[in-house]
Amino acid sequence: MTTQTAPAGTRPVTAGDPGRRTSTIRLLLRRPSAAVAGGFLLLLVVLAVLAPWISPYDPNEQDLSAAFAPYSAEHLLGGDELGRDVASRLLHAIRLALLAPLISVGVAIVLGVPSGLWAGLRRGLADTVLSRIADALLSLPGLAFALAIVAVVGPGLVNVMVALGVVFSPTLFRVVRGAAMAVAEEPYIDSSRAIGCSTSRILWVHVLPNVAAPLLVQATILMGLALLSEAGLSFLGLGVQPPDSSWGSMLRTAYDYQFRAPFAVLPPGIAVVLTVLAFNTLGDAIRDVMSARWRR
Repeated sequence: MTTQTAPAGTRPVTAGDPGRRTSTIRLLLRRPSAAVAGGFLLLLVVLAVLAPWISPYDPNEQDLSAAFAPYSAEHLLGGDELGRDVASRLLHAIRLALLAPLISVGVAIVLGVPSGLWAGLRRGLADTVLSRIADALLSLPGLAFALAIVAVVGPGLVNVMVALGVVFSPTLFRVVRGAAMAVAEEPYIDSSRAIGCSTSRILWVHVLPNVAAPLLVQATILMGLALLSEAGLSFLGLGVQPPDSSWGSMLRTAYDYQFRAPFAVLPPGIAVVLTVLAFNTLGDAIRDVMSARWRR
């Protein structure tokens, strides 16, 4: 991915620059694709909060008489193999679908951003050591490495997402390091050093706001990738454990009973596709808007 940083001669962004952030949000909302993607993600948040009140049934309530029930007014999206209402389980799974990417990307940010900022600004031995560690992690197959971590610490949503966060951290490290190296060459960084600013202040006040654009783009795209990975791991039985529901485990159930209920794959499958598409569309829109702003 191309890293966007401030070209020479542009006004640097500082931590206290709310006007620039507000105008960026307005530009995003003017883009139909970004507005639709953001609106869809906001709708998911609202549904996740209201799920206990708007779900027609308890997601774990079993009614064997409704096993593999077709779409109907009583069961809008049918029933699963145990007679549980698919619509209710789909709504309650939204929480995990949003929580899982937040955990993994949060871990990646904690591991990758400070190290990337430090390596990009200070260079030298720290940059060499951290870059070689990132290269070693990037050389490993991401999903296989996450599976190895899960095999050691055990299955479960938090364990899977922390493992994915470790896998994602070298990517964020590379993005932040490259952007920080470009920003470190700007005259205002030299001016900050000349007036006696500490390294930590330069990193968090002057460098971080100017690398926020590529960082935000990459983090948004990783959110979609994290959701897709969590669904895949839950499909394999390594993610969310029963009786909790996730879109990946619902896909697994639909796969196991595809000849009894051939359309059961549609609700969780469409939910995963639309959510990942929304994250990716929002990330692309942020990249385009930030690129346009830097070219001005």
